[in-house]
Amino acid sequence: MNAIAKEPPVTAPAARLSDLARPSGGFAMLAIDQREALRLMFAAAGTPAPVSDAVLTDFKLQAAKLLSPHASATLVDRQFCLDRILAERVIAPGCGLIVAADEFLPGNGIPVDDVRIDMAVDPAAMRAAGAVALKLLVLWRADEPAEARQEMVAAFVARCHAAGLVSIIEPVVRPPRRGAGFDREAAILAAARELGHSGADLYKVEMPLAGKGPMPVLRDACARLGERIAMPWVILSSGVPADIFGRAVRAAMAAGASGFLAGRAVWASVVGAEDMPTMLQDVSMPRLRRLGEIVDEAMARR
Repeated sequence: MNAIAKEPPVTAPAARLSDLARPSGGFAMLAIDQREALRLMFAAAGTPAPVSDAVLTDFKLQAAKLLSPHASATLVDRQFCLDRILAERVIAPGCGLIVAADEFLPGNGIPVDDVRIDMAVDPAAMRAAGAVALKLLVLWRADEPAEARQEMVAAFVARCHAAGLVSIIEPVVRPPRRGAGFDREAAILAAARELGHSGADLYKVEMPLAGKGPMPVLRDACARLGERIAMPWVILSSGVPADIFGRAVRAAMAAGASGFLAGRAVWASVVGAEDMPTMLQDVSMPRLRRLGEIVDEAMARR
């Protein structure tokens, strides 16, 4: 007797970059995955020490609830908010969920001295929970071996793709551990040259010149960056003053970027406020909406 052929298992289709985008095709993504850096921000804003984990969690939940309806995707972390965000279904419908899959290692007096893949973030489980993508921070130092970074990125991309998830890498440059010389702009370009052909789906990058300077200069700097990245890329907002971040998004998109994945430019000014939900509504929400409009306007010109 012939064996009865079994139907192949039905699986969800692989996530696509478009699952993180606005209808225009651009990305207006919110980051709330900051960890010990956020604790330091609360302390600097006057929150009594020690700043508890609950303070960070409450802020992240409020920000996700109020701001995710205006973001094309929201990036969250496992340590302080992922479980609550999933259990309470905080992320707005239509807003893609990105989970940080990086484990931050403190050292030398700073909260993030090194990074490795967070193996506690299971890609298949994240996909089943509704995530669209994972994100990996990569610290780039000129005096550290490129092979170690490249191997970590390759392993991360493979883990994402095996689970049908979009892979986002975030190279951030740091001064060398040995020696005093550090050219941030040259380092950003060197990191892009090294990792911009890594096979990841999206490249999250620091804004050249911290978004400062004449628009033609910013566009040229971004164009040089884009030439080194063989995948869609977006800018982050750390290091860029909030009042000029929209201008930075315009300059980057004029040079080929596809949008932003940012947190501080949206909500940093309300951290520690007496009534943070109201401030998120009155300050952060309009900022995020306007940034989304800037992305749409730039996409319409393409």
